[in-house]
Amino acid sequence: MPHLQFELNLRPPAEEKRRFAEAMVQHFARIMDTGTDHIGITFRCYDTDDLVFGRAEQPARGIAFLNADIRRGRTPDQKRRLALAAIDELNRFWKIPKRSVYVVYTEHDGEHFQLEERVLASWSAGEDPLSDPPR
Repeated sequence: MPHLQFELNLRPPAEEKRRFAEAMVQHFARIMDTGTDHIGITFRCYDTDDLVFGRAEQPARGIAFLNADIRRGRTPDQKRRLALAAIDELNRFWKIPKRSVYVVYTEHDGEHFQLEERVLASWSAGEDPLSDPPR
């Protein structure tokens, strides 16, 4: 289960967060070559001065961090494409300057992702871990 944790120094309305999350789920599934039902997204929304990022030239316009916990096996190109998609969406939705976004990946073996009915396997191309038979 990928877990995309967005930390923002702004507080978007619930409907905007929902639409942003839907866009990110679609990007993740397409770029990372997987299904959508196991993708988790969280938002941590803070006040303007609660996030600091040295290269952010105008923090009041927005800062965003994405901590992405993913299963091991994705290529550097996939990770780069997802990072750029997230940066673009943050800019499109909330006008966060692209230079004010930082993406960090943490990779895990599949068994680190646990659901009620199964333990996920490590990633493989074209898989959908919730429609594939449990292991």
